[in-house]
Amino acid sequence: MTTALRISGTTSGTAMAFAAMCCVQMGLAVSVGLVDRLGAGGVAWLRLAWAAVILVAIARPWRIRFSPAALRTCVLLGVATAGMTILFMAAAERLPLGTAVALEFLGPLGVALVRGRGVSRLWALVAGAGVVALTEPWHGQTDGVGVLFALGAALCWAAYILLTQRAGDAAEGLGALAVSMPVAALVATFTVGPEAFTHLDWRLLLAGVGLALLLPVVPFSLELLALRRLTAAAFGTLMCLEPAIGMIVGLAFLGQVPSPFAILGIALVIAAGIGATRTGNRPPVTTSPETLPVA
Repeated sequence: MTTALRISGTTSGTAMAFAAMCCVQMGLAVSVGLVDRLGAGGVAWLRLAWAAVILVAIARPWRIRFSPAALRTCVLLGVATAGMTILFMAAAERLPLGTAVALEFLGPLGVALVRGRGVSRLWALVAGAGVVALTEPWHGQTDGVGVLFALGAALCWAAYILLTQRAGDAAEGLGALAVSMPVAALVATFTVGPEAFTHLDWRLLLAGVGLALLLPVVPFSLELLALRRLTAAAFGTLMCLEPAIGMIVGLAFLGQVPSPFAILGIALVIAAGIGATRTGNRPPVTTSPETLPVA
């Protein structure tokens, strides 16, 4: 029975992570299309601002008691979320979507290598080889500033994974996101929001609601739930599928044709993702009573 429950937990966590990745890449493709009108920072701000409104309305964080440690974790998660979103949008403005995603993936790959043990580290290395094939750094034609932005987003993504797992363990439901997302929206408002304000109209504001649901509300919620079922190492390796999904979305929606090396990279990261799925079960974690809903 215990083995069956673990398999079920791993399978459901993997399914949630995969659905989240698909939503992320679709949302990024739509976001790239809006960059010309709002700028990279403006699109990031629009997504985070609406996501904060939606998640607060759904989760009602004022009904949840957070311990001081849990609240600090959620605030740090919000800062990491803002950094990941803003820096990635700046990278996607300068790099092909698949390349930007592949470079950003170095964040979860690092988590998989540091937190992994034995075979799980092997799958992380396979994923890393796939990332190299996807990006083809030997061509020397990649925008240097774009690469720096993508690497910054990678660092924030690594922090996001670790903090999301910790925050998800500390608060029931989507309570952690209902705190972290308003923090992310505030960071974005003070850093990149002003570039969007002069270009906004009611059509863009309405489009922002749908965009925020596609990215980040639905995928971040699914990732929070997935990290309650998977180890951080397995989740980080599983995210290696995201560059492949990004490449496919870039081809389908943005006309970015992958090279033969990129196709090889896709095959490698898919293999690593399958391997991570087989070794990534996480024991159940009981939510602290300090963060239960207020009666």
